[in-house]
Amino acid sequence: MKLDTHQHFWHYDPVRDSWINDSMTVLKADFLPVDFKNEIVCCAIDGCVAVQADQSEEETCFLLKLAGENPIIKGVVGWVDLKADNVAERLAYFSENPLFKGVRHIVQAEPDDTFMLQPDFKRGISALSQFDLTYDLLIRSDQLAMATRLVRCFPDQPFVLDHIAKPLIKDQIMSPWKDQISELAGEPNVHCKVSGLVTEADWHAWKPEDIYPYLDVVFEAFGTDRLMFGSDWPVCQLAGGYEIIHELLESYLEPFSNEDKNKIWGNNALKFYKLE
Repeated sequence: MKLDTHQHFWHYDPVRDSWINDSMTVLKADFLPVDFKNEIVCCAIDGCVAVQADQSEEETCFLLKLAGENPIIKGVVGWVDLKADNVAERLAYFSENPLFKGVRHIVQAEPDDTFMLQPDFKRGISALSQFDLTYDLLIRSDQLAMATRLVRCFPDQPFVLDHIAKPLIKDQIMSPWKDQISELAGEPNVHCKVSGLVTEADWHAWKPEDIYPYLDVVFEAFGTDRLMFGSDWPVCQLAGGYEIIHELLESYLEPFSNEDKNKIWGNNALKFYKLE
């Protein structure tokens, strides 16, 4: 099965979605499963994991509703307030739906660099395991050290790093991202999504050669058993269409064995998110 482990759906709301600024006009529209299906025809994608883009339980309910109506959505990574006193109760509620696979918080937008290490947030992370839920790490490259400290507190919790921690691809800066991502990858309970790369490059002038060195780093760090494809659609449309994003990874994987290709295109995701 060929899977896209990272894309978003929304009915555009200019107030809620204020992060979509005037340089992102292409995103000021509705993006729903019917649109996604049209995008993936050329790439033979069999299913996807829908990931939250808004920090509300309404968002989680919206995605689970879409998943129930669209079999192409194999799982949902939603949002629950991990700092809430009743976090276990809310996780139990959403876990009644078998399509609820994990939780994400938009840590990249938190002004406090120690947010991930705050006791109430860590208490929320500790509650995930009793419901067999994953956690998506959405962070900036300068937050990698804090993420590693968090992960080391929960060696049995499955984590996956989104967008390879958003390195400064546009400026071709590798350090300290390279060493820090290798340190994070040293924790065996962490996977990584090969996603969100083109939007960290020059949107209008990037070349595969700009991105391949960053892929080299994550492939060396995580190996082919802990990497998975994600398009970050529709956000990726800022720097290229779905087919272009798919082609980028397909070309990079050309010298790899069929077994390793199958792991990255789907088998790793099936295991990590426990998809059917």
